[in-house]
Amino acid sequence: MSHKGRKAKAHQRGPADATSPSHSESSGPSEVAEELATGDATNLKIEHLDAFREEMKMLFKAELQEAFGMHLVSVKNELLVLKTELSASISTVTQEVSELKATVADMEHSLSTCTDDIVSLRTKVENMSKDLIRLDNKCEDLESRSRRNNVRIVGIPESQAISCEFVSTLLRDAFRLGKEPLVDRAHRAMNAIPSAGGRPRTVVTRLHYYSDCAEILRRARELQQIKTRDIAISVFPDYTAKTARARAAFNDVRRQLRDIGGIRFGILHPAKLRITHDGKQRDFISPEEAAKFVKTITG
Repeated sequence: MSHKGRKAKAHQRGPADATSPSHSESSGPSEVAEELATGDATNLKIEHLDAFREEMKMLFKAELQEAFGMHLVSVKNELLVLKTELSASISTVTQEVSELKATVADMEHSLSTCTDDIVSLRTKVENMSKDLIRLDNKCEDLESRSRRNNVRIVGIPESQAISCEFVSTLLRDAFRLGKEPLVDRAHRAMNAIPSAGGRPRTVVTRLHYYSDCAEILRRARELQQIKTRDIAISVFPDYTAKTARARAAFNDVRRQLRDIGGIRFGILHPAKLRITHDGKQRDFISPEEAAKFVKTITG
């Protein structure tokens, strides 16, 4: 507190305080001077501290503003760089997305076209498959009809020359026919010539009349052994390759049926196995189904 302030405060105390002797009045002049000096020094220190604090506050504030300003500028620059990079990246991504959309659109169009083509091709393939099956069956039927008058003779030695006259006489003598059947053609099968002692090739013979062919095949089924001129022969129908494979597929089942008593069986044309058991006839075109039926019989 300053000297003027103390005077004002002493003046405000009023008459009652004035009548009572004060501490300064009771003290000596040196003590009063010392007290005044001490108060002035304290006030001066306070004023200097306040000024220093204010100055430090302003300085700290200025430094903070400068530091924040520089940092803000740096952050702003970095944000601008990031913004530029993001803009470039977004532009690139947008372009790529546009290209992908165009590619997907082209693929969808191509896929739609391919799907239509596949549907059309599938229909064509199905129709062609049906036509192929129909034509294959027709060719099989035509080939079978062309072989209708043929017989295959097995057992004629390779050393024997084959001619229509020889085969006609051989068939007449082997099956005791009233006359020689008319033979249009006779030749060996187009296989490799067997080695010495090997099985002779089959002789394929075409008869002019179907009645002669049917009679020869009937007698061949009836006779257990066919032997003439010291030659043991076997005569079979001339089936197509497809029919021959289908009939051969029943060979295992037929061997099993031969060992079972009380059963009649036979192969019907073109490739159907007929089994007669307990007075009931069953026809099979599948060897697997026929084998299953034989298992039910044998238990």
